Amino acid sequence: MMRKIKVGIVGFGTIGSGVIKILQDNGDIIRKRLGATVEVVKIADLDITTDRGIKVDPKLLTTDAQEVINHPEVNVVVELIGGYEPARSLIVQSIKAGKYVVTANKALLAKHGDEIFSEVEDQQVSIGFEAAVGGAIPIIRSIRESFVANRINSIEGIVNGTANYILTKMSDENCDFDLALKEAQEKGFAEADPTFDIEGIDSAHKIAILSQLAYGTPVNFDDITIQGISGISIDDIECAREFGYRIKLLAISKCDGGSVDIRVHPAMIPQDNPMANVNGVLNAVRVCDDLMEENVLIGHGAGSLPTGSAVVADIIEISRDILSGSQLRVSPQSFQNTEIKTIPILDIESIDSEYFLRFSVLDNPGVLSRISGVLGKHSIGILSVIQKGRCDEGRGVPLIMMTHRANEKNVQLALREIDELEVVCEKSNFIRVEK
Repeated sequence: MMRKIKVGIVGFGTIGSGVIKILQDNGDIIRKRLGATVEVVKIADLDITTDRGIKVDPKLLTTDAQEVINHPEVNVVVELIGGYEPARSLIVQSIKAGKYVVTANKALLAKHGDEIFSEVEDQQVSIGFEAAVGGAIPIIRSIRESFVANRINSIEGIVNGTANYILTKMSDENCDFDLALKEAQEKGFAEADPTFDIEGIDSAHKIAILSQLAYGTPVNFDDITIQGISGISIDDIECAREFGYRIKLLAISKCDGGSVDIRVHPAMIPQDNPMANVNGVLNAVRVCDDLMEENVLIGHGAGSLPTGSAVVADIIEISRDILSGSQLRVSPQSFQNTEIKTIPILDIESIDSEYFLRFSVLDNPGVLSRISGVLGKHSIGILSVIQKGRCDEGRGVPLIMMTHRANEKNVQLALREIDELEVVCEKSNFIRVEK
């Protein structure tokens, strides 16, 4: 008799409908690989009337999530509603009820992962969250299992498809930020409220999770430096091209053993770097360690079927544990619970980087020397300079500089001082360079 794993789903939106479609369309190949069938026995959503484009027995649908969690036959609860509450309470309740859990909720894990993972350890069940970072890219499974013997020292990621699409449009089609964002929304790549995507918050949720797994340390989300792409202009894009760079929204995490440097911000990447050529809605994650130097994983980071495939993969992995009688085969935090140690997060002012600086200045003699003088006073060396054309008297002209490696605090102090100069027409802009 064919064995069955019974699943309940909370959240029947874009990802939930993708999960159902995959289980229906690819059920045969799943059965052949798993040696059991995966059967959805309950689906909860506040909206159970909208057509999702797939056939579902109406008897499976409910507006009450408790019917999923308390269903006596459900082995695995899949949470796909997102947000902090009621998702957190529903997951904790499911774990305490002895259910295995799968979630795609990166915001929840970034903020409340410690509590959830602790419950998983206490109840000796499993939790899958591959879809929380990078969609179909198996980065979490890679860190937890494929790189289990590797001492990871850095992770860099383009982990938000919306931001990457906007920057790609700006770079390749010379359109401004607002137009690129509008097109992303029209194509369904950006939400009506795109704040989490364009301001780097979504990327920060993801790099927080990856940092916890890579280094075995809790991460306080509020300690992460976050800067979005809404301040990036066509001038920045064009100047980056002239210097041989492309601008990407990077999630960065580096660990030297004594501290962890975690931040999200636009960065200039050399055009010949593979990460610079990850375009459109694709995601990429670069992992550096002591054994293989670097690995770059590239793939679709969002969407109904790509994300749904990661959710289904977690369901199948957990199903194998259930069928074999295994309990907590892989620690959810990658490290054993007793080995989780706090590593302090480095203050952004302590980092060193090369910098792209853009000023709007009056077209007067001596302006360059005044600005370079302030930079020199703060130990910032100038690598190269571009001055864009001339203009009418009283209007600003762009003055572009690339610096040698400098300290972040010194750069911030210098820019504040430069912005006070009467020859500077508007607030200066800077972008860090990552090589």
